[in-house]
Amino acid sequence: MAKTILTVKNLSKAFGGVLATDDVSFNAEPGELHAIIGPNGAGKTTLIAQLSGEILPDSGEIFFGDEKITSLPTFIRSQLGIARSFQITSLMLDMNVIDNVTLAIQAQSRHSYRFWRAAREDSQLVRPALDALQEIGLESRAYEKVRNLSHGEHRQLEIAVAMATNPLLLLLDEPMAGMGVEEGENIIKILRQLKARKTIVLIEHDMDVVFALADRVTVMVYGRIIATDSPENIKNNNVVREAYLGTEEIVPC
Repeated sequence: MAKTILTVKNLSKAFGGVLATDDVSFNAEPGELHAIIGPNGAGKTTLIAQLSGEILPDSGEIFFGDEKITSLPTFIRSQLGIARSFQITSLMLDMNVIDNVTLAIQAQSRHSYRFWRAAREDSQLVRPALDALQEIGLESRAYEKVRNLSHGEHRQLEIAVAMATNPLLLLLDEPMAGMGVEEGENIIKILRQLKARKTIVLIEHDMDVVFALADRVTVMVYGRIIATDSPENIKNNNVVREAYLGTEEIVPC
């Protein structure tokens, strides 16, 4: 049996007197899409920032495979195979689409930085960048300025930037944020294709997306995990309904 990719043990982080994550423990298995859900202020984004290394916990441990990564910086975690997308877009709007992707590859591999004309002639950068863009359907926009893309295309590009580093674990923070129906359906299609090959930890408010894609769901409320289970069991969990999903039966549209 393949080893557990991500193990989180008793993770806690306080900001002043507020516990953003409170004794959080869960794991993600190879090839699993593990969704983290909860109301605003539940601690989801703080949790994913701790997983990526942007915020260090006050206590607890994080293991990536057998390696303890609790105190490792973001760039080391990236080199080990962890990539993250953000709730708020972090793209370079005045650069071309492909330049955003090649920059991520350079940063992840500690490749020497060069002027963009030279970088575009480097097959070690361009080939994986184009592969990532093709995988999420943006290859035809490779040399377009990022600011000319739609919001949905921005979200696609963020996934391509993460995928270009060939991660083992993909951390996605609200990839559906601000999406229209058609754009959202496209992202769902992309994520469904990716989950066959990558382990994904997904933070998402759209319950239809969560229940359509997730293998397991972890529910957070006030920084604590109140349940981890299959989507079907989460929908039927009375504690989860009362704390977050509402008392009526949850039926995805």
